[in-house]
Amino acid sequence: MAEKLGLNGTGISMEAYGATHYVQPEDKVRIIDHDQMSSDDDDDDDDVIDMSERSKSPGEHKDCYFTDGRRKIDFVLVYEEEIDKPMKNIKFIQWRNKFLSSLRKVGLEMEEESIQSEKKMINFIKLYAPWELCCFYAEDLCMRAPLQAHPNPSDNWSDKILSALKIPNVMKSDIPNQPLDFYTCQFKKSKLDRFLGSDNHETYFTNVQRSRILWEILATSAYGKRKRAEIGVERLIEEGVYTAAFPLHDGPYQKPKHYVHPDTLNARQVLYDYWARWGTWYKYQPLDSIREYFGEKIGIYFAWLGFYTAWLLPAAMVGVMVFLFGLFTMNDNTPANEICESGEKYRMCPLCDEEIGCEYWYLSDVCVFVRVAYLFDHPGTVFYAVFVSFWAVTFLEYWKRKNASLAHHWDVLDFEEEEERPRPEYAAKAPTYEKNAITGVKEPYFPPRDRIPRILSGMAVIVIMIFLVIIFIIAVIMYRVLVYEKLALKLTQWEMHRTQTEFEDQLTFKVFIFQFVNFYSSIFYIAFFKGRFVGYPGHYGTFFGLRNEECNNGGCLIELAQQLAVIMIGKQVINNAQEIIVPKMRSWWHRFKVSLDRSLVKSRLEEDYELIENEGLFQEYLEMVLQFGFITIFVAAFPLAPLFALLNNWVEIRLDAHKFVCETRRPVADRAQDIGVWFTILDSMAQLAVISNGFLIAFTSEFLPRLLFQYQYDWDLSGYTNFSLANAPNGTLHKTCRYKDFRDDDGEFSLFYWHLLAIRLSFVIVFEHIVFEYVN
Repeated sequence: MAEKLGLNGTGISMEAYGATHYVQPEDKVRIIDHDQMSSDDDDDDDDVIDMSERSKSPGEHKDCYFTDGRRKIDFVLVYEEEIDKPMKNIKFIQWRNKFLSSLRKVGLEMEEESIQSEKKMINFIKLYAPWELCCFYAEDLCMRAPLQAHPNPSDNWSDKILSALKIPNVMKSDIPNQPLDFYTCQFKKSKLDRFLGSDNHETYFTNVQRSRILWEILATSAYGKRKRAEIGVERLIEEGVYTAAFPLHDGPYQKPKHYVHPDTLNARQVLYDYWARWGTWYKYQPLDSIREYFGEKIGIYFAWLGFYTAWLLPAAMVGVMVFLFGLFTMNDNTPANEICESGEKYRMCPLCDEEIGCEYWYLSDVCVFVRVAYLFDHPGTVFYAVFVSFWAVTFLEYWKRKNASLAHHWDVLDFEEEEERPRPEYAAKAPTYEKNAITGVKEPYFPPRDRIPRILSGMAVIVIMIFLVIIFIIAVIMYRVLVYEKLALKLTQWEMHRTQTEFEDQLTFKVFIFQFVNFYSSIFYIAFFKGRFVGYPGHYGTFFGLRNEECNNGGCLIELAQQLAVIMIGKQVINNAQEIIVPKMRSWWHRFKVSLDRSLVKSRLEEDYELIENEGLFQEYLEMVLQFGFITIFVAAFPLAPLFALLNNWVEIRLDAHKFVCETRRPVADRAQDIGVWFTILDSMAQLAVISNGFLIAFTSEFLPRLLFQYQYDWDLSGYTNFSLANAPNGTLHKTCRYKDFRDDDGEFSLFYWHLLAIRLSFVIVFEHIVFEYVN
């Protein structure tokens, strides 16, 4: 790496990188007493630079700097040692020394600080990238550099309308220290004098850019003799050589005691006060500030979540109106009235075999169920299914526009095609180097002939796993807990995807396919299979000798509505409770294991180390995408689903914001152009929703049978209840009884059934054709 940087041939010496400031790993560990350190800092005027004399972000504390007060801590490595057994694992010490040596060769400056608890020594290695190193990696990583400032073009359109009408916008929030917007181009050191702020080497690169540079170095530095395999801090953390690696937060998230003005707040305090607090639940999200602090990847997630939540509002309003329509017209439902008033007129066949004790029952017994089922099965729900099908595809089209606008505003339009680098693991294992067709730069290259067998093998394994899940329902839980996600990760690593975006997209797709089957299998079964193949008295359908399951007395649609109600209300409440409680429990347990002396004033290093590790965005996206499926694929069965999704997401935004700002370590700020493969998944689910709602209305709902009866017999539906019941063939059961189906006395399908089947199939074709034509 030293040769790559030109350290031996360009006149840049190791001393120029501050090599004299390195703390050698074999040096004696230095214990810092916080109170003594504060007084020493005040007295040592020669070594500590007055922070007021340099340009810095508002609210920054000296704990974010080396002890000289000049060099900002760009990244922190942490490892723990038992006091009684400091040399417990010689292999770990060798790896750590080799890794630190690799970092020194690159040019990173280091300082070590150690905190002693009762049983262990916690060692913090503070890392700093000097100017020349930052310039090299900024050019290598294709970072954007500011050329000229321009007005922020991302103003909210609704805010413009309200301002023109002179109506105050209560959702708007005046965010202090908002990031400026610039015209930019790729960073080139040779054109440094053209870039704004390049004269100030200490503040030119933002915290986000510096952490990204440090992560690139940490992810590509070797720690063992096998350089192609033993690289990267992630592997070292997995092995337990280091316990954590993270960039520091800018400071505490609470306002200072002597709070004077919003402009004095640091970036973390701004995000907490104007975004992560519950009191800001109705305010616009400060997306530019989120992106400036966490990077584009997290910024795009919250932009998508906010956009999706806003679009849920019209869907929820229409859903409530459809539900109220059903509620107000419940007593006008002629078939339900006929059932409730039938008394003992219709004796129904047992829902299971007589031999095991199942009894006959009367249709009037299910009066309450039939009336409740009408709330989710009336003409309004058909309209709502059509509405949501159009809503889903329109939402995705408008999100593409919003995403493109954000990508342009945040300078990531060409990130995946031109700027994204190969993954460290890909670069380490690639057998050759080839010229990139777009950038013209030689890069590690994995020939397609070597990758295609890997990908095909991975696909075959995934198909086998899905069949196992479908066949063995019990295995779903076992795979979810023990096997599947780890297997998906190993397969994706083995497939050798070039960039991190490709790697994450493939991993996400594999895991989501499994989760989709896991979460939706029972819902699809109730909606489209349960009660479909039961046969009729005397000729019941069986499976392994057991009679096929029938729907309950209220019908399959009410069962589906019950399932969705449990998911959209109960499950979401439990998930939100977990998001509140679990991070606090994990944080408490982590602090307990660390066991730092609580009497001391903790430094920024200790406070951030006590936070829990940030686990990324996969679970956040997964929860929302699964929710999107529930409110689109089966919305005809539960029109209130978008309302509960809207209420949940208002809470979800603040929960996620609070977690990122207050409860987790600051993640490495990754760049991203869009939401990745999640958009493809959402688009597929929207297409599936059109098909699903078409079949749900045609084959599960009573809408089409009633409509055909109205057309052929009676528009008021008088007599529909008796018409929809068939007589059990003579001699098949001990008593005469009725069952729900369109059959004659011999068990053969009636002419009405075949007319109805033709109408059902025609409805599905017309319904899907209309929606898909709109999409295209």
